[in-house]
Amino acid sequence: MITCMSDNFWKTLPHDNAGYEPWLRDRGSLTLRIQQRCKYFAVRNIRNGLARIALDESTLLGIAPHQLAYSREVFLYADGQPVVFAHSACAPRHLRGTWSAVRGLGNKPLGALLFSHPLVQRNPLHYKALRSTHPLYQSAVKGLSDPPGRLWARRSLFYLHDAPLLVTEVFLPGILRLTRVA
Repeated sequence: MITCMSDNFWKTLPHDNAGYEPWLRDRGSLTLRIQQRCKYFAVRNIRNGLARIALDESTLLGIAPHQLAYSREVFLYADGQPVVFAHSACAPRHLRGTWSAVRGLGNKPLGALLFSHPLVQRNPLHYKALRSTHPLYQSAVKGLSDPPGRLWARRSLFYLHDAPLLVTEVFLPGILRLTRVA
């Protein structure tokens, strides 16, 4: 089991997180938390399939840097507004067994799968403020009319039968408006 995260992500959350801390620190299902704060929740699948992923992601997943990985990118919407950009990745060999259900998710939330399976284990969360030059920032701001200078992200490894799945969630400014409980 791989337990360390790259130095590109922090182990602790810096103090200047602009109010994102409750969202970043919560270890439960992000999908469920958003659903409890809006009337209409949706997932929009942007891309899924074999792709090149970042070097630090390859390292965490135990695959060679030049090898393609399975990658899924989605936006989570609350009441019609994008609130999270999510990127997940795993080694292709795990799609034929352990993580085979991930391939067929389409517009369904990954969180429903991860948090309903009793054998899935989650490693600690790690955090980073993404700047405009980061590839995940660039993917996350598509569709934002006035993107901020940075976006907060968290990521962690989920394990099922010793097979890692890396999930990174980038929080968009709209998440801060979700305060009411449905």
